[in-house]
Amino acid sequence: MSDLLWQKSGVETDARIMRFLAGNDVILDREFFLHDVEASCVHVQGLRNIGIVSPEEESALLAELRALAEDFRNGGFVLDERFEDCHSAIEARLTERLGDAGRRVHTGRSRNDQILVATRLWLKAKLDELVAHDLAVAQVCLDRAERESIPLPGYTHIQRAVVSSTAMWFAGFAESFIDNAMAARAARALVDANPLGTAAGYGVNLPLDRDHTTSALGFSRMQLSPIYAQLSRGKFELAALDALSLALLDVRRLAWDLSLFTTAEFDFVSLPARYTTGSSIMPNKRNPDVVELMRASYAPVAAARAEIEHLLSLPSGYQRDLQIGKGSLVHGFGHGLDALALVPDLLAQLQWKEDRMRAAIDSAMYATDVAIEAAVQGIPFRDAYRAAADASNEAGQGRTPEASLAARTSPGAAGDLRLEVLRARLAQAFESLAAFYDR
Repeated sequence: MSDLLWQKSGVETDARIMRFLAGNDVILDREFFLHDVEASCVHVQGLRNIGIVSPEEESALLAELRALAEDFRNGGFVLDERFEDCHSAIEARLTERLGDAGRRVHTGRSRNDQILVATRLWLKAKLDELVAHDLAVAQVCLDRAERESIPLPGYTHIQRAVVSSTAMWFAGFAESFIDNAMAARAARALVDANPLGTAAGYGVNLPLDRDHTTSALGFSRMQLSPIYAQLSRGKFELAALDALSLALLDVRRLAWDLSLFTTAEFDFVSLPARYTTGSSIMPNKRNPDVVELMRASYAPVAAARAEIEHLLSLPSGYQRDLQIGKGSLVHGFGHGLDALALVPDLLAQLQWKEDRMRAAIDSAMYATDVAIEAAVQGIPFRDAYRAAADASNEAGQGRTPEASLAARTSPGAAGDLRLEVLRARLAQAFESLAAFYDR
């Protein structure tokens, strides 16, 4: 490991303790490295604005930082165990190449606000991905709801209940993912606050140009209080994970439906072959492994949230405990976004088995229709309910799924899906998000 930024003369370090302190930070920091370099460039500009570095030093530092970013992208520079973390790697490179100019770059900042700003930039990018995935899922669901409406048994308690349709199924998930995109945007707006310049949580005795760093890094506002910058660490990560978890909860329920629908007992859906795998011992099997792992994908997000939440049992100010949450955040978003990225194509390509779905609609599933029709004729609903229950096996004689669906005219039901309303909401979501990101 290279010289430690905080090393004092006459104090020895213990390799075992250092391994414990650093953990796998240097590997996790590969996620944040380019954001740290970007923030370092802007910090250098701010130092130039207040006369800490000269124009010549600014030019040299910016050129070296940009070269470092390019080396990192093409593999010419590897963030590895030579360094304690990404911050020390950047300073070591600048000092090696530029001497005193490199040693000046940390003036006015701490590794505390350095990781905070890199994490905020990373979270904004991840939440942008989340919004895009949410809207892509909503788009596919709405397209299929508009294109096809095939009778499908509707279930409560995993028991056949009433006649539903594939259009209703898709419309439900379309509306949900539109809302998920809005939740992700709200989380992004919360984390869109610049902590750079708050240092270790108490500010510094320099007139740092925080307005410049806020604008140059694309933040919508400055996180003003240095103490709040530290209080918000973990809090903002939880908000981002909450937005991700909303989408993954829906993916879990969607995947549960598909897991059931692909069984031989239901046999309502055929998945694209590339979304299934074979058994290592049973030649007859094709398993919906992708769907099952989608169903499980909420777990690492929930685990990440739980770990970070438990870490926040702390007093104000920075505490090293918070380092532990970095891996949870990276793993939660990595797995969650990977799962979401596969959902639109899966939904676009799955095929319904209409004959099997129709065969599963039995006459008892029209009993609710019969009861409500009697209520319309003036029979008290509870009396109509009992009569329909007594005759449930004969209730559906002569009825068709199409007639049942067409008669379901309550807003949002099969006879009045109002997909145009969802289409308008989706278009508004795209427009408002475009305006939000173009500010």
